[in-house]
Amino acid sequence: MPPPPAEPQQPPQAGSRPVGAARGGTGGGVQQQGTSGSNTDGGSAAADSATANVFNHHQSAAVLGIALIAIADDISTEMTLRTFEHIMHYSELNVKRIVPLAISLLYVSNPEYTIVEQLSRLSHDNDVELAFGAIFGLGLISAGTNNSRVAGILRQLAEFYSKQADHLFIVRIAQGLNAMGKGLLSLNPYHSDRFLLNKPALAGILTLLHVCCDMKSTILDKYHYMLYFLAPAMNPRYLVTMAPENDDTESTLANVSKLVKQPVSVRVGQAVETVGQAGRPKTITGFQTHTTPVLLSFRDRAELATTEYKSLTTVLEGVCVVRKLKQVVKEGDDISSDIVMKDDSVKADEGSK
Repeated sequence: MPPPPAEPQQPPQAGSRPVGAARGGTGGGVQQQGTSGSNTDGGSAAADSATANVFNHHQSAAVLGIALIAIADDISTEMTLRTFEHIMHYSELNVKRIVPLAISLLYVSNPEYTIVEQLSRLSHDNDVELAFGAIFGLGLISAGTNNSRVAGILRQLAEFYSKQADHLFIVRIAQGLNAMGKGLLSLNPYHSDRFLLNKPALAGILTLLHVCCDMKSTILDKYHYMLYFLAPAMNPRYLVTMAPENDDTESTLANVSKLVKQPVSVRVGQAVETVGQAGRPKTITGFQTHTTPVLLSFRDRAELATTEYKSLTTVLEGVCVVRKLKQVVKEGDDISSDIVMKDDSVKADEGSK
């Protein structure tokens, strides 16, 4: 009797990718430890030339999975940076090459000073693939911000790699990302005060990062159009307030035919965590008063600075609709969601007539 056929062996990278994607944005420490363990097992497999390529993809997916899980909050991000430092010190070269891309996933459109300096050092590394990832990471963390520090570093890199076509091509891509939308767009997959995750946006960024794990065979070859995977992640980083044209305070939005831009005074400052605090705590600190439209940075939050208008949304981001109040309320009063109803005194006057 012939022996039963052997079960097909599952590729090692098939486990890392679903775990990172399924737990993306959860900050689960147990899943992170399991994913990071994929970077230490199979040392003999790397020595075998027949399985080296598969093993490299396996570890690349594991490193990106660590960043994908920790993208949710600041504490998980800081803990993951320590993990990446250990990988840069003790792991093999093929794992180190993915670390700049993973760091850029943690800080998309958020050019922190320490991260910019770290990627700037790695962009001059002797390993070509590692330098590619660091240069592209500089563009990703500064995407849509017009960050002057990153722009200066990229200009220096363009001069430094002026005689190396591949390096220069990646530098030009990073410069384009830095100036994306003339500073009016962002690639941050989180919205609504970083409370909700745009999954198609994160999927597009993650797809491009997997492509960048082997730039010589993809972006630097004939698959440069893979950069279009960033399109689903592009979203406005400005705040524009709109109001119904000829606003009739008694009408509903269902009867409004046209919205026009309505400049409104807003306070823009650093967001403050208010979960679990009693009363009505301040949601921003160190604010400045501006008139819309206004740009919002990664950690900025906006709130209305006038009592003449009421926002129809709880979060002021992107394009928001406001309605003018019939009766101006005092600062700190609670405004109901029913935008305009004639107050009792006006109704009484009409009844007497």
